[in-house]
Amino acid sequence: SRRPQKFQEFAAHVGNVKCVTLGRRSYQVLATGGDDRKVNVWAMGKPNAILSLSGHTSAVSCVGFDAREELVVAGAVSGTIKLWDLNQAKAIRTLLGHRSECLTAAFHPYGAFFASGSLDTNLKVWDIRRKACIQTYRGHMQGVGATAFSPDGKWVASGDQDGFVKLWDLTAGRLLYEYQHDGEVT
Repeated sequence: SRRPQKFQEFAAHVGNVKCVTLGRRSYQVLATGGDDRKVNVWAMGKPNAILSLSGHTSAVSCVGFDAREELVVAGAVSGTIKLWDLNQAKAIRTLLGHRSECLTAAFHPYGAFFASGSLDTNLKVWDIRRKACIQTYRGHMQGVGATAFSPDGKWVASGDQDGFVKLWDLTAGRLLYEYQHDGEVT
């Protein structure tokens, strides 16, 4: 059996790294967020960040790439969400709506939408073009720490700190199914 080998190691942030995500188009870029309130973008095999994005006023607690790896969504401890354009190396949207820490964010597989989950127990779906939340899903009793869209883009799943996973129909705007696990869903 083969033992795993370290591919790359680097100092990503001043202070703790709170989140990391891998780009799913090329699998050659990483985004990290940290206590230093920055989003750093890394290319595999490069020792230094290719972008360091500043603008959050609190620690960055979640990051996610869009399907083309051109945008990064980053949620912060304050609940603020920023949308970063990697080609312009700047924030193009600042979105407010969560009342406490944003724990998770994920892009819709098509179109200009993403979902975010928070300690405020809400799952929100955002329209980038309209610069606004277009749907808030309520029903979790604890913070929403995980979210993912179905590959066809029709559903969004959310998981919470109480172990519940909820599957939501985006078109109807309603809960389809609820599952319970032993322990927190992250």
